[in-house]
Amino acid sequence: MTYDCEFLENLPLADDQFSFARERRESHATDFGTERNDGGENLPDAVVWPERTDDVSAVLAAATDRGIPVTPYAAGTGLEGNAVPAHGGISLDFTRMDDVVDYRPDDFQIDVGPGIIGTAVDEYVAGDGLFFPPLPSSGNISTIGGMIATDASGMKTVRYGEVADWVLGLEAVLADGTVIETGSRAIKTSSGYNLTDLIVGSEGTLAVVTEATLSLAGRPQQIRGGRAIFETLDDAAAAVFDAIRTEVDVARIELVDGLSATMANDYLGSDLPDAPMVFLEFHANHGIDAEIDLCRTIFEDHDVARFEMADDDAEMADLWQARRELAYAVSSYDSDLEPLHPGDVTVPISAYPDVVHEVKRLADEADLLVPCFGHAGDGNLHYGVLVDPRDAEQLERGERLYRSVVELALERGGTATGEHGIGQGKQTYLEPEHGADAVETMRTIKRALDPTDTLNPGKIFPETTDGERVREPDC
Repeated sequence: MTYDCEFLENLPLADDQFSFARERRESHATDFGTERNDGGENLPDAVVWPERTDDVSAVLAAATDRGIPVTPYAAGTGLEGNAVPAHGGISLDFTRMDDVVDYRPDDFQIDVGPGIIGTAVDEYVAGDGLFFPPLPSSGNISTIGGMIATDASGMKTVRYGEVADWVLGLEAVLADGTVIETGSRAIKTSSGYNLTDLIVGSEGTLAVVTEATLSLAGRPQQIRGGRAIFETLDDAAAAVFDAIRTEVDVARIELVDGLSATMANDYLGSDLPDAPMVFLEFHANHGIDAEIDLCRTIFEDHDVARFEMADDDAEMADLWQARRELAYAVSSYDSDLEPLHPGDVTVPISAYPDVVHEVKRLADEADLLVPCFGHAGDGNLHYGVLVDPRDAEQLERGERLYRSVVELALERGGTATGEHGIGQGKQTYLEPEHGADAVETMRTIKRALDPTDTLNPGKIFPETTDGERVREPDC
């Protein structure tokens, strides 16, 4: 369905703040995940670049009055089609709202626009010895608004938590154009409903964030990183569990299987051992060597082959580059193979070693390449099922394997998506994970705040897979 968006010409927007040009619309029809998998078939009818909150309010109010969908968009780095305009309409691009609105270093706080890149926040506050801890691995290319939309997290979640833990308050616009403020600058509040946490992770389906108040942390005085190399993946996963159970004070603890290491070497020209590894980083203001020694002792109980700490910052940077680039390495490994949907399960840490083992067993059983890596310390496992898209039988095997891993994670008390969100890719797992009544409660909230389903339709809910809309019957 297409929509007439010429009403944008009558709103208080400059000529360069909206476009109907096909090239502009095509650039907003995909994200990182759908670009690889779907070919980008969801063209918006217009693209709008708001520059202030009043622009967002005016567009949403007018669009809701006319029944026109609006999909928030920024960097397009999502993996589940979260920002894809599934029903056309308007793509609302927040890249121009990238300012630092206010900065209060004495309170460890910063107010920013949703379009600011994550690492730009770190750069802005670095002079005061501060940083924004929960940045995901893609923090150098993704925006704060996108991170809030999916409640993103990354390598340092094991110590610092996810984005939601660092959002104190929001300015947001509802579907009808109403502007609300949530939360407080106080570090704690028990006043009213927690609307901040309701909006964080809602993928732009309940409100559109136009400003965020973020909490910051002091940069640790001591940072050391390194890697541990194991004979088997089972040993590596068990070592991670034991380290977390023993409460080793680690800031990053990442699992990389031998296949992933091979792919990273092929992509980067690096020289990682083709063996299961755990990448480590420790943060402290004092006593860091004691934590490293404790971790080394635990790993030795699991037959670690080598435990190596980087000699300098450059060596540590090379180590983490290999980990950050793994998603690209997997997709580039073999020109005849493509990764299916991005695997993003998370389980309780006690279940992690068994889940890692089962994924590899299922891969061997299906005779498919399945690289595994992830933020092991918080139970997060990324996996890619590589298939030949021209081979129907192999595709079906891959789909079965992918589903089996998600179902396994749910059986073990985990989640279908630890950090990428539901978007378009994981709707079918929402009810199995939460139950029909809980999902209906989510629909009730959605209909209450957005009865016409203006905001990011086609996402999260199971029925949207088939094109149905989550809105009041009379809309």
